[in-house]
Amino acid sequence: MILKVARIGHPVVRAAARPVPPEVLASADFQHLVDDMVDTMHEYEGVGLAGPQVHVGLRVAVLEVPASDERARVAVPLTVLVNPVVTPLGEEKEQAWEGCLSIPDLRGVVPRWNLLRLEALDRHGQPYTVEAEGFFARVIQHECDHLDGGVYLDRMEGLRTLSFLREFERFVASREDE
Repeated sequence: MILKVARIGHPVVRAAARPVPPEVLASADFQHLVDDMVDTMHEYEGVGLAGPQVHVGLRVAVLEVPASDERARVAVPLTVLVNPVVTPLGEEKEQAWEGCLSIPDLRGVVPRWNLLRLEALDRHGQPYTVEAEGFFARVIQHECDHLDGGVYLDRMEGLRTLSFLREFERFVASREDE
């Protein structure tokens, strides 16, 4: 089922999400939520979606980056993050454009850690750890910000790069392709 995406201004977007209790993970309701989040992410052609974005105040997110996405060096398979913890590895940050389903039709340049370690539970409660870099690391940080009540606008170093999607595609993306 496609879920309604909360937009910036709705209080759920700015509220910190609660940890998912272990006993909830195996419930049919939680498993349906994860499936619905994946369906919603695909419907809106996103590469990530966090619980608060679909009006659910739980620390759960889904992400997937197809091989056809030119922003990523490699595809990222469907990944479920439950109660994630992110640790930067190194000091290097990278500036890149971001958008968000909760802030439709806008893009901006955001600094993010280039390399990080993610520790989380999968949808069945099994712990896993992964090191991520580049666009994969960016998507993880973006979704984890949502779990803390943040959005990419909070991370921007200024608003000079904030652009409407149509103008971004006409004036910025077209120059980057040259």
